[in-house]
Amino acid sequence: MRRLPLLPALALSSLAASLSACAPGQPLVQVPTVEVTRIQLTGLTLPASSLLGNLLPGGLSGGAVSVPTANVALDLRVTNPNALPLNMANLGADLIVDGAHMGHVDLPNVALPARGAAQQRAEIALPVTLDTAANFLKVARGQLVTYRLDGAFTLNLGALGQPTFGPFTLTQGQWKQAPLLNF
Repeated sequence: MRRLPLLPALALSSLAASLSACAPGQPLVQVPTVEVTRIQLTGLTLPASSLLGNLLPGGLSGGAVSVPTANVALDLRVTNPNALPLNMANLGADLIVDGAHMGHVDLPNVALPARGAAQQRAEIALPVTLDTAANFLKVARGQLVTYRLDGAFTLNLGALGQPTFGPFTLTQGQWKQAPLLNF
């Protein structure tokens, strides 16, 4: 039996390991996972008459505003299952509450360590419309709603470009918090 010199043998085993990652059915890059660690309605600004301005508690503003707004704090944990670090040029998602589209969030430049996770926080000001008001009021009253984040992410792969993955459901769950409204 003939023995291969050590250097060529190492090169062959390294090449075989590299090619096994390219085998059919084996994804080259596994999709990172997204988990909501906290979602909270932090404020609700509604147009108000002088009567409403006297009735609204501290978490609400009754001042004259042109667009009603819901302020939402969103904490995410993004986990990278890959052996190499990933840089997301953008993570974008639509917030869906009880089946209704509530708004959009973009998180630029999410750096994910190899087989690690990154915490991301988004403070979002979402418009309150006739289509979304009922769901924001449910949350403000402390009622249980379901939510999901549907979106996509773009990886920054340097010279290989910026491929986008998705759209798909990034995460989903239930949202219930202490009430901002007492009626």
